[in-house]
Amino acid sequence: MDIISLPALPRPLIGISGRRTSGAAIGAPYGFADAPLEAYLSEYATSVLRAGGLPVHLPMDADPAELVARLDGVVIVGGDDVDPRRYGQTPGPFTPLVDPQRDEFESGLILAAIERSLPLLGVCRGAQLLNVVRGGTLHQHLAAGEGESHGSYAYPRAHRVHEVRTAEGSVVHGLYGESTRVNSFHHQAVDAPGAGVTVTGWAPDGVVEAIELDGLPVVGVQWHPETFGGDPVFDWLVDQASAHTAVAPTPATESVA
Repeated sequence: MDIISLPALPRPLIGISGRRTSGAAIGAPYGFADAPLEAYLSEYATSVLRAGGLPVHLPMDADPAELVARLDGVVIVGGDDVDPRRYGQTPGPFTPLVDPQRDEFESGLILAAIERSLPLLGVCRGAQLLNVVRGGTLHQHLAAGEGESHGSYAYPRAHRVHEVRTAEGSVVHGLYGESTRVNSFHHQAVDAPGAGVTVTGWAPDGVVEAIELDGLPVVGVQWHPETFGGDPVFDWLVDQASAHTAVAPTPATESVA
């Protein structure tokens, strides 16, 4: 019997958000210091590659829905505060410079991914924005030196400073077991969960560390797994993206008699 060898499926395409800055941030010469610059921290892409995905950076001037229509998964990365006005509050004394364009773009990515049931991972700010998009709120400021001192930058980037307890039956429980240790670089956190958002991870002081979206392959983590040189949450994302690719409908072809 002849054996027909089918081509392997291509690596799933994972879109990674970034941030808008200027040429001055990389020491651009005079005349280009104010040129708009898209910045992407490479550990996110490296983590996707290591897990078997193909990373692609997402420019903020593009239409989020058009981008998501071509992707198999999305990573919303960390960064500065979400504008408090997006969850019914006003900026406080600890609110740094916010970026309304980034908020709008990444919110569009999240909404489009949810609409298409696309696998999505939110990291730090990305987890917070996911909750806000679903109508939830945030704690605007966790004071350094209190509780687990979540916003301290005293440790190396990949140093695991505190424990996270996970909810039985959750995605993060399946990935990490009953608990794991994580790094911590945030001064905000999920407060009231949004529609369909389930809290699935907590720090010892009760601060929310992981959320998931009911019935969808959507996870948000408050720590930075991209710094660990290989973390199971990226394996989960790429596996989910591969499964999504395998079942995605293909364009109908016209039959010729």
